[in-house]
Amino acid sequence: MNSSALFGISGLVYMLSMAVYIAYIIFRKEMIGRTASYAVIAAFICHTIAFLLRWADFSSTYGLGFFQSIPITNLYESLLFFAWCVILGNIYIERKYKTRFLGAFLTAIAGMAVSFVDMIGAAKGIQPLVPALKSNWLLAHATMSFVAYAAFSVSFVGAVLHLASLDLKKRQGLYIFWTVSLALFIFVTVFVSADFVYAISARQTEGGYKPLYFAINNLGGAGWAAVLAAYAVLTSVVWRFGGVLGRAMTRFGVRGEVMEELAYKMVSVGFPVFTIGGLIFGAVWADKAWGRYWSWDPKETWALITWLIYAFYLHARYVRNWTGARASAIAVIGFICTIFTYIGVNLLLSGLHSYGSL
Repeated sequence: MNSSALFGISGLVYMLSMAVYIAYIIFRKEMIGRTASYAVIAAFICHTIAFLLRWADFSSTYGLGFFQSIPITNLYESLLFFAWCVILGNIYIERKYKTRFLGAFLTAIAGMAVSFVDMIGAAKGIQPLVPALKSNWLLAHATMSFVAYAAFSVSFVGAVLHLASLDLKKRQGLYIFWTVSLALFIFVTVFVSADFVYAISARQTEGGYKPLYFAINNLGGAGWAAVLAAYAVLTSVVWRFGGVLGRAMTRFGVRGEVMEELAYKMVSVGFPVFTIGGLIFGAVWADKAWGRYWSWDPKETWALITWLIYAFYLHARYVRNWTGARASAIAVIGFICTIFTYIGVNLLLSGLHSYGSL
């Protein structure tokens, strides 16, 4: 069995584990929770083996050294590594905080990352390296960036849960903000999950598999209008019943202030890693590859915007003593910007980092 098949199995188990975690939250059965945890650990081991196999294949294919062969050179590989980091964070949180409540959110992020590859039709084969990637800086810059992205993902989950735990009125701006953000997260999860299920069934037919993303895009404005309408309906439902999440947290003993502290700790870890690996090491590598430290490439520009948001978050906490809802809202905004920096720039904009696109 090759690495691509093992990656696919891992992604499938992550998505199934998400459903099991949700069942655990609904029925509050410890056996269901343990099943989800064990499934995630098994999938994580499978994911790790697949990553190491891919690394070995990469090294043997191009005859590169260990540090130059890490398979995170395109969107497919980087998404898989990002998912691996997120699941590692989930395993750590379950051990550290003695709660499985966050598992439904973190397995959703990891499962979406793996499944997203199929949805956008990204190439899965080992691709020829562009000259800029044949560098030892690849290991330092890219891996540290994705580790930071994973930390920001965990901070997002903690921040949303903290906002959900607050006794906010439905017409308050912060309540509307976190319910709209959560609805977007749920909507993307459902969309990617539906595409994943569709792919499994469609590939059994002679017609083959056409991702839902492209099917909707071919419909033009009508297709995307239907998508926006569905999101609007989901948002109204989440807005109406948003208090359910806070009550569920109370039943499981998940305190809002602990989630706020988790969000803060994850940003405190991710920010310096992103600063050193994403910006400083990236600038040094850019100088060696392209002859200049900074070129205002779209990826560089949005990375700087992301950095500024999280810098403001930490500054507001340290200097202005901002805590509570305002700080969590900034963490959510930072994650949204992070996702655009990571995926949106690759898919929508062009630049020197074009090797990260489809």
